[in-house]
This record gives sequence, structure tokens and C-alpha cells, in this order.
Amino acid sequence: MARNVIAWDPFREVSTMREDMERIFDSMLNRYPRERVQAVWAPFVDVEETNDAMIIRAELPGMKREEIKVTVAEDTVTISGERKYESEQKDRTFHRVERAYGSFQRTIALPVSVQGDRAEASYKAGVLELMLPKAERVKAREITVESKD
Repeated sequence: MARNVIAWDPFREVSTMREDMERIFDSMLNRYPRERVQAVWAPFVDVEETNDAMIIRAELPGMKREEIKVTVAEDTVTISGERKYESEQKDRTFHRVERAYGSFQRTIALPVSVQGDRAEASYKAGVLELMLPKAERVKAREITVESKD
């Protein structure tokens, strides 16, 4: 008998719980659906480290390049912006709105310092990719202890 082994992913359970909570809140707030879609949201990200850079990919579907702002500090990156709400038109009625709209901000703490002045960003097919070169590590140096006698 063949058995499939599937790796346990604790984040899948958290994601499922989040979806369940959203369904509960949706049903409670069903009379006021537009208030919910204006809620604050944050994009999902992947953070990857190579020998010489940190690479961050963020899911931002439906956004334009000019609606996205990226700020790089020594060991943090902040991605922010606003996804505009698609207004209803006369001949259309939305029966379900699950995509998040409104302002967002996501700050990511990096495990190493990066060179913000050499960072590169590209946006294609709804995915923002940041290439952040690692900063040179400051080498420890020995100092002489002087006597003040």
C-alpha cells in the first residue's frame, strides 16, 4: 500500500483559522459590506537570503507600480501603498467582495544589514521583487587600553 507523506505546515492551520474568522465576521457584517473592504491589509511576502543579497517578493495583484512605495533602512524594509476600491457601476452588482482594498503597510525585519542605496525593485505580474545587496560586515578590531596614571 502506497502512502503519501505530506509535510506539516503550522502556518496552513493559522491561515485556515484566519479564513474561518473572516467568514464569521463577514456573516455578522453582511449588512455593511463596504465598511469591511476598506479595512487595512498587508501583502504576503517571501524573504530569501543568498550569499550576497536579501530578496523579497511581495504579492500586490491589481496595483500599479506608481501606487507602491518602498523604504529601505539598514535592517528593515517597509512596503506601503493603497489599492483603490473598484466602484460599482450602474449595470453591475457585487455579490461578494473578498479582495482587500485601502491602505497597507508591511515592515519586514531583515536578519542582516543591507545597502539601501544599491537596492533594486521590479514589479511584474502583480509581484514586487526587491533585490537588497548585503552590507559589508564591520570587522572587529582590537584597541589598546591606555593607562591614565
